[in-house]
Amino acid sequence: MGKKELNVKHWADQIADEVIERVENDPRLKKLVEKTGYFVYDEKTPSGIIHIGSGRGWIIHDAIAKALRNKGKNAKFVLSSDDHDPLDKVPSYLDKEIYEKYMGVPFKDIPSPVEGYSSFGDYYFKQCTDLFDQFGIEAELESTGEEYEKGVFNVAIKKILNNTDKVQKVYAKLYGDDTAFANRLPFNVRCPNCGKVATTATLEWDSKKEEVYYECKNDVVKWANGCGNKGWISPYDRNGKLPWKIEWAVKWPSKNVIVETAGKDHFTKNGSRTVACRISTEILDYPSPYPSKGYYTGPGYEFFTVGGKKMSTSKGTGVSFYNSMDYAPAKMLRFLLIRTRPNAVIDFQPYNTNDLILLYERYDKTERIYYGVDDEGEKENIRSKRIYELSHIGKISEKMPPQVSLTHAGNLVQIFDDDDEIIQKLIDSGNVSNDVDLEGKKYIKERLSFARKWISEFAQEQYKFSLQNEISENIDLNEKQKEAIRALTKTLQEKKLNEKELHQEFYDISKNINIETREFFTACYKVLLNKEKGPKLAPFIIALGKKAIDLFEKL
Repeated sequence: MGKKELNVKHWADQIADEVIERVENDPRLKKLVEKTGYFVYDEKTPSGIIHIGSGRGWIIHDAIAKALRNKGKNAKFVLSSDDHDPLDKVPSYLDKEIYEKYMGVPFKDIPSPVEGYSSFGDYYFKQCTDLFDQFGIEAELESTGEEYEKGVFNVAIKKILNNTDKVQKVYAKLYGDDTAFANRLPFNVRCPNCGKVATTATLEWDSKKEEVYYECKNDVVKWANGCGNKGWISPYDRNGKLPWKIEWAVKWPSKNVIVETAGKDHFTKNGSRTVACRISTEILDYPSPYPSKGYYTGPGYEFFTVGGKKMSTSKGTGVSFYNSMDYAPAKMLRFLLIRTRPNAVIDFQPYNTNDLILLYERYDKTERIYYGVDDEGEKENIRSKRIYELSHIGKISEKMPPQVSLTHAGNLVQIFDDDDEIIQKLIDSGNVSNDVDLEGKKYIKERLSFARKWISEFAQEQYKFSLQNEISENIDLNEKQKEAIRALTKTLQEKKLNEKELHQEFYDISKNINIETREFFTACYKVLLNKEKGPKLAPFIIALGKKAIDLFEKL
């Protein structure tokens, strides 16, 4: 049984087990965890509108922390805003004349483009984190700039500066002797005069006085100019910052980080994770967090793309996290990310494809398995139940919510405008129980709301229709088709049939009249929609009710 459970274990549980095993086998990590718990960490630079791709990392870290807590461990997920990073490019959607003067200044010190926020970084970070409850993301939020101010990194900064030669050797080995930090002190002062952190060169480190000598110059970076200020200053308490690859490593021992992954672009050969792992291992004497181990970086998670296009914060292109719910409800996006292993590419394309239909179908199927309505065998049942647990937002109801497929909901909203009328139709047709409570009705209305959006913005033409008020003058039906429709009309007038019974009636009528069922269906669609194809006929006619009978009678 144990082997079978291992084969169906969810990826978040697999990671949690690997992390627990690593901690249990490392006395030092075990001591750290006893002190601060399993610290799951992630960070994001708020350089502008943050895109949906970043959400994959947040949900991955959230799921790992939840899996650890499910196993009885003290675990928390902390997300930090790297707001001490400098502005190196004005996003295309902002006024260049206003923001160009802030090039090289930390995001924490740049005014917000919108009133009500403390800074540029605060605004773009909160654009996303204010939505975390809707995505079921449980995270403690931090500001890297504030962590610098509080002196959290001071000990590690001193260690880095005291070991400048070792840091330079790491850079030289990975990137060659000509790279910047192979020949430069690994620190950038935040200039007390102009406030820029990108334009300062740190030229000396006095380890006794614990001060650095800096110059604010024009040739440090190509995209920002310094002010010429120079002098000695303490490197502590946000008087400056470490280069970000080194800063990444410094955060790990400073925060006791046990788990921190990132996108696979950071895990390329000799990439940023390689530098961080080497600095952490060789200089800071701290074990690299999962998925890394020592010098081995491990794998990063794959890209989350929309239509094959990778998300980019700096370019201002793609789907942003804060408007991602325009493309699918938050719970559906979370479900998509939870059910997909981190090492698998996600190319989500809502426009003119079946991606949204399939996503809803998979969610509904998983929900039915969780509540025991569907049985797909032990292995799939275990897998689906865990996906549902980790993807569900809020407390899981004891009773399965009412289900209406996206396509059926799409049909209904094209026929009726009133949600309560639709719900009554669903009850009358047996699709929804007549004892559905307010929570269940709210659940249905949420689906109907998105179904309207799907039809108007995303659905292929085959899912769209316009119900006819009169039979088209150009309708072309043969006598057998007309006879079949008359027989169907009589049945609908005399009997109240469910979907299964009505579907059987179609075949009985076709057999009695000696007409192909396909030809019969085509006739019905022509009368109702002036099209040769349409929604599944039985549930469609039941939903139409008297409207269908009235049209058929006009033939």
